[in-house]
Amino acid sequence: MAFTPPVLEEFHRRTGATDPADYFDFEVRHVEIGPTKKRSDFSPYLGPLPPKAWVNEWGIGHVPGSLYHFEDYIHPLQNISSPKELGHYPFPDVTAEYRYEGLAEQVADWHRRGYAVAGEIPHYSGTLFECAWILRGMENLLTDFLLHPELAAALLDRLTASGIESATRLAQAGIDILTTGDDVGTQRGMMMSPALWRKWLKPRLAEIIAAAKRVAPALLVFYHSDGNIEPIIPELIELGVDILNPVQPECMDPARLKKEYGNHLAFWGTIGTQTTMPLGRPEEVKAVVRERIETVGRGGGLLLAPTHVLEPDVPWENILAFFAAVDEYGWYS
Repeated sequence: MAFTPPVLEEFHRRTGATDPADYFDFEVRHVEIGPTKKRSDFSPYLGPLPPKAWVNEWGIGHVPGSLYHFEDYIHPLQNISSPKELGHYPFPDVTAEYRYEGLAEQVADWHRRGYAVAGEIPHYSGTLFECAWILRGMENLLTDFLLHPELAAALLDRLTASGIESATRLAQAGIDILTTGDDVGTQRGMMMSPALWRKWLKPRLAEIIAAAKRVAPALLVFYHSDGNIEPIIPELIELGVDILNPVQPECMDPARLKKEYGNHLAFWGTIGTQTTMPLGRPEEVKAVVRERIETVGRGGGLLLAPTHVLEPDVPWENILAFFAAVDEYGWYS
């Protein structure tokens, strides 16, 4: 369960604690690579920045929005026109040796304390597609898929290469779960045709997963996409995905997916953050948790969680109801 800043402030006020993972004793803990020491000049790609804007190590400009934590992006690669120009871009050093120092020790420490450990490929927001479109701009990247394939290939190949190396290092560090994913679905269907997904993203994701599983064959691969991605679920299984997240109930039926794919996939999520968590009463939250445990959780293969970060309209009482219901009904599975 992840909190937006206002919900995190409410958590602090209600509990006096600082870390929800420790307070609620999450079963899975996450490790990250170390911070970069590289300093790059992105001004030629971004131009003058608006007030209060900031730039991350990928060169992506973040412009604060008008409410809460929401932001706009400035896409640093939006004006490039050739693979040659892309080759001059100062990508971050996410595969540098020093950034993985101490990672295996962190994993071992969590293991000693009895937790499973997940590690995410350190691309900005997503494994391939999301990182690429945030760098390039959504409209630009989708246009590249159709009209400028050499540019799309150059960008995705660059991310695939760093993804392979990062996934390999994470697997070597002993993580239990490799976290991958890209939002490729809307609530009405795929964001792109399955054919485009197969052409541009599937083979590259396959390379990353295969590299990690060569190092650690028992490694579990987690794949995240919001929205309805049913057309590609069988192919995700084919690639070696073990865990599907977040299984958004507003547009996919978790119980039906369990019946269809439960022999091949575990499910992580299933509790709606557009419906149950903000709009349900505490007893309704508990009823949904129980239903998920009795259906999706039957026989195992379910890690209950909200399907997205909790927004400020989620009542504190519903958060407590979620955890109380997990404790009360978890034995049913």
